[in-house]
Amino acid sequence: MKALTVVPGRAGSIELSERPDPEPGTDQLLVDGLALGVCGTDKEIAAGEYGWAPSGSDRLILGHESLGRVRQAPADSGFAAGDLIAGVVRRPDPEPCGACARGEFDMCRNGKYTERGIKERDGYGSQSWVVEPEYAVKLDPNLERVGVLMEPTSVVAKAWEQIRLIGERSWFEPKTALITGAGPIGLLAAMIGVQRGLDVHVLDRVTSGPKPDLVARLGATYHSGTVADVAKQLAPDVILEATGVGQLVFDAMNGTGGYGIVCLTGVSTAGRTLDVDAGAINRQMVLENDVVVGSVNANLRHYTLAAQALAKADPAWLNGLITRRVPIEQFQDAFTARDDDVKVVIALDESQQ
Repeated sequence: MKALTVVPGRAGSIELSERPDPEPGTDQLLVDGLALGVCGTDKEIAAGEYGWAPSGSDRLILGHESLGRVRQAPADSGFAAGDLIAGVVRRPDPEPCGACARGEFDMCRNGKYTERGIKERDGYGSQSWVVEPEYAVKLDPNLERVGVLMEPTSVVAKAWEQIRLIGERSWFEPKTALITGAGPIGLLAAMIGVQRGLDVHVLDRVTSGPKPDLVARLGATYHSGTVADVAKQLAPDVILEATGVGQLVFDAMNGTGGYGIVCLTGVSTAGRTLDVDAGAINRQMVLENDVVVGSVNANLRHYTLAAQALAKADPAWLNGLITRRVPIEQFQDAFTARDDDVKVVIALDESQQ
């Protein structure tokens, strides 16, 4: 079979390799890979910035945004041949820590977790793969063209869960949400916000291309000004920050209404400094009971929530997020950004081209 592999830590080592077909254990699903989403994490691993190969190997099969179809399943697994599925990325640490022991492995406390396609486990970037039933989630059959969005949707499903849990420390009835960034995470966060009945606003710097239209089709409002100006106008109850841009992060922290929640999902680049009025930010957060929380990854519960959210969404809108589908033989094109990209997908099967 063909697999997309990389030597972690070595820039330019990504290649399409021939690998033996996987042989499932008696308790594993054998899956035909359909599609693989490409995100910033994949590009950073391909650039040699981080990543860890499985023990005993110098190469890592890349890919954590999966979509596949079950070819073979154990009789008592809850899955059957033909099921459309996505694989969970993270696995709990072997010790395990208290969070991992309770199924909250996205909150691992000792850092000994592993992740498919990222940290010490081969990913889903191959024409076939295996997965344990307890780390697979079934998708609505109507999502065959867009189910590859499952993993990023699980990330924002978790973020919205965290926002709800924090809000419920007191009376919480949010009305307005501001999403900063109209990439896949921002747009999927906006989708879930709309599904929750919020007045959703999305801020991004571009004024043309697919993003403004995608926001409008959701029934949300698109902005291209500054966070400070838009937040002053809206006084949002919730800001979900999906860019990781330092100045936007601090503007978001200073931009909510009273008892506001800022959820940070964008990962910032280290080594950049900003001049900020830390005293003013602290004063506002304390006096208004504001909260800033970081959120990353997802556990099985969040994947289930993501599957439900995708099943409720308009498949045509979801398909609009996928702006390019690249055959696996042309995988390099997927790692070269274009101005109008939202989500780029590698087609592992011809049906996804």
